[in-house]
Amino acid sequence: MNPINASRTNDGHLMLGGQFPAQQITQVRGLKGNIWHADTGQWSIPYTDESMPGLLSIFKAAGQKPPAWVAPYAPTTERIRVAMTARGYSPKTISLYIRHNLELLEFCGKPPEAVTAEDIPPYLSDIIAARRMSLSKLNIAISSLKFFYAEVLGRQFAIGIKRPRKDHKLPSVLSKDEVSRILASLENPKHRALLMLVYASGLRVSEVVSLRPEDLDLERHVVVVRSAKGRKDRLTLLSDTACASVKAYRELYQPITWLFPGQVPTSHITTRTAQLVFEHAKRRAGIAKKSSVHTLRHSFATHLLESGTDIRYIQKLLGHSSLKTTEIYTHVSNHDISRI
Repeated sequence: MNPINASRTNDGHLMLGGQFPAQQITQVRGLKGNIWHADTGQWSIPYTDESMPGLLSIFKAAGQKPPAWVAPYAPTTERIRVAMTARGYSPKTISLYIRHNLELLEFCGKPPEAVTAEDIPPYLSDIIAARRMSLSKLNIAISSLKFFYAEVLGRQFAIGIKRPRKDHKLPSVLSKDEVSRILASLENPKHRALLMLVYASGLRVSEVVSLRPEDLDLERHVVVVRSAKGRKDRLTLLSDTACASVKAYRELYQPITWLFPGQVPTSHITTRTAQLVFEHAKRRAGIAKKSSVHTLRHSFATHLLESGTDIRYIQKLLGHSSLKTTEIYTHVSNHDISRI
């Protein structure tokens, strides 16, 4: 059996060539929008999600593995990736947006052009029920649908997708004594420096694991956080205690590319590894309070506020774009309560 020759054109079509058996010719003719080009001996097929199932069955009948760009919802995946890359979104965000949009198409069994406003609520309701999804993650799902249907496809119904009401939950905060006990329980210099930086500099876990040695200015006692949330750089403080901890760690381990390299030196440790380090330290310190490594960042902000630091300065250290985000720490601070 002769192999199928498949190629893509710049005008959004696929060209199929080769000597097809009668059964496959029938399959090709069944694809919507097919055109036979007698001069080149090829079929022209629109590169759309609607064409993908038929194309996959043709390759399967020929006993041939299809190219990577012939796959379920491949055109939609590519459109989202190209549009988001052009706008400077991070690879992680692009992956999340693609996943939610493909899940919607699989849920309602329609190509993007056929999706209507009535298809959205059942999908959102389904993922809430199936995954017990938090509101923050649900908002990401809604943002991904709004981006593709409103900004890429220009479908007006997407603008009206309603977001859920926000829960007003207070962040968990550790006392200064609890933080000290957690840090004191760490015997590994690398682990101590890692958690020390999260607390003493108010870093997100994704920020601390991706630090490079040159991001720490030990003379000026500052940390440069590069391409943080929102693709913004910022400066935050490096306390004397954290500085000493980092110096001791660097003299012992001599990190080169990443401040905290993983098992493979060319990559840094994962956020999951940082979380496991925190959980192990918390158990050793005998602390039962529900908390995560991110709680150290909450504790950093709360302790600064309780010590009288201006909230606008805390906002800059945390990298918050809005002061309203930082103001949540006024609700967990015991500064005013202790004065009553």
